[in-house]
Order: sequence, then structure tokens, then C-alpha cells
Amino acid sequence: MNVLLVLAHPETASLNGALHRFMVDRLTAAGHTVRVSDLYAMRWKPALDADDFPARDTATRFDPALDSQQAFQAGTQTADITAEQEKLLWADAVVLQFPLWWYSMPAILKGWIERIYAYGFAYGVGEHSDTHWGDRFGEGVMAGKRAMLVVTTGGWASHYAPRGINGPMDDLLFPIHHGILYYPGFDVLPPYVVHRTHKVDEAAYARITQELGERLDTLFTAEPIPFRRQNAGDYEIPALTLREHIAPGKTGFAAHTAG
Repeated sequence: MNVLLVLAHPETASLNGALHRFMVDRLTAAGHTVRVSDLYAMRWKPALDADDFPARDTATRFDPALDSQQAFQAGTQTADITAEQEKLLWADAVVLQFPLWWYSMPAILKGWIERIYAYGFAYGVGEHSDTHWGDRFGEGVMAGKRAMLVVTTGGWASHYAPRGINGPMDDLLFPIHHGILYYPGFDVLPPYVVHRTHKVDEAAYARITQELGERLDTLFTAEPIPFRRQNAGDYEIPALTLREHIAPGKTGFAAHTAG
């Protein structure tokens, strides 16, 4: 199978750097074909701006959505954007690896998503009607592909527990899992999270690589997070709110997963 590893960490000698090399070796040894987008090594441009659309009409105001749609359809996107889109189309599974910085992904990774998720490529696709509100949240260009996060954080696991001060890790990652990955159709696997990175010694590293290796071994067989599909009947369309009999009494992120 084809696996794309997207790394967002600036230091190759870091724990993330070591885990990245471990993942490449483990997946390759298992017979997968691996490609890498090491964003810092690539000096990836993180800001979406008018320079991304060199063929746009400069006499009109810059419209990120409309200009991205026109460039995608006309084949006039910049070469770096097109190359990363082609990697996503090539991949059977995508692993996003990053340290949790200020409760989210590093800016360079967010910018990777903003620039390559063009209108017509990752969003704005499919029929919009009274019964089908676009191909998204379980449908779309990435349907049939898998995605997983590998996340490191300096905080303790208890800090990210349901009553922990930082909030539940599942809630912090929901915008990425549901809004960035599930939205264009990925089947999203539970994340692999490393806590207390500054305390990782040889024994801890051995445990981490064993656990991570097992997760990679089941990348194509593990059950994904059971997010509710937008167009499968759980949501009122076009209001896109859960029907009254679905998860009664539940609100917030948890209501959007089944079981």
C-alpha cells in the first residue's frame, strides 16, 4: 500500500525526528511504499495568499476560495501545491505527525492544509440539494483512504484526561480529525499520542516504538473513529443538525460519533 508521512517538526535530532525515521523503516519493512513531506526540510510556504494563484485576475479582489477553485480547474496552481495534492491522491493512507503546540498543530502544517485543500479538490464537491449537502463528512475525494495522527506533547496524560485542565485530547484533536480529515472523506483512525516528551528515556522510547509499531502494523485493518456520515440520515438537511432521535441528550463533539 502507499503511505504518505507528513512531518511538521523543525529538528531532525528530536523525538519526532526519531519517530519519523522509525515509521519510515517500519512501514517499508512491511512492504508499503512510503513517501514523505517533511515540511520544514521542504521550507514549505505556510501562508495562503494571492501569490499561490499566478494566473488570477489582479484587477479583482483576492478571493481565496474562488481563486483556488479557478486555479485548480484551470491547472494553474503553483507547482508545490500540485505536487502535494498528487501525493494525497497517490496515498492509501496519510499520517500527520506533529508536536501539539498551543493546543493545535504547528502553523506550517495548518498552512500545508490551507494551501493544498483547494476548492473543488478537498471541498466544494458533489451535489448540493435538499437531501445531499455536498460530498463531505464521510464522502469526497479522499473517501476510501485512511488517516492517522501521531502527536507528541510535553504534558502528562492526566492533563488531557476528561477532567484534566487542558481538556480531553479527543476534543482538542476533533477539529483536525473531523474537520480536516473526515470532511474530505478520510477514514480517521484513533491517534497515537506521546505524553511527557521531555521524560522519554531509553526504556520509554522502546515502549513507544513498540506501541507505535503495532499501530502502523494495523494501519489498514484497525477500526476508524465512528464519525456520523453527513448524508446517511443522521442529520437534517440543509440545517445539518442531528435529528432528535439521534444521540438524544448529547451535545458537543461526542454527539457526532456513533456508539
